Amino acid sequence: MIFARRAGLPGVDAENPIALTVTGRVSRAVVPELCAELERALTDPRGAAPAPGTVVDCDVGGVVRPDLALVDAVARLALVARRSGRTLRLRRVPPELRALLELVGLADVVALAQEPEERVPGPP
Repeated sequence: MIFARRAGLPGVDAENPIALTVTGRVSRAVVPELCAELERALTDPRGAAPAPGTVVDCDVGGVVRPDLALVDAVARLALVARRSGRTLRLRRVPPELRALLELVGLADVVALAQEPEERVPGPP
């Protein structure tokens, strides 16, 4: 499992420097590390916090076998983001994770980014 703060995540607003990438298999043991990483990302190195209301982008496209441990991680990351006045937005969400989030009722709590290939074309 790898998680990192990244700059330049495709599709992320340049004014929003908060971006996490989670890959591999997520176990319950690494959830506290993920939350600590997000808390560090929410505080600027100079000690200043980003403006409230900004979105925290979390790329989960590289996760292996999404399960309830990943759902737990997402719920806790969303809580960390909310405590600081921000919203967690998942990007590149695998269909299995999307289904699990809907099953446990978190699809309404966590923003799920609609990727370009998922967008439904409008009327001509």
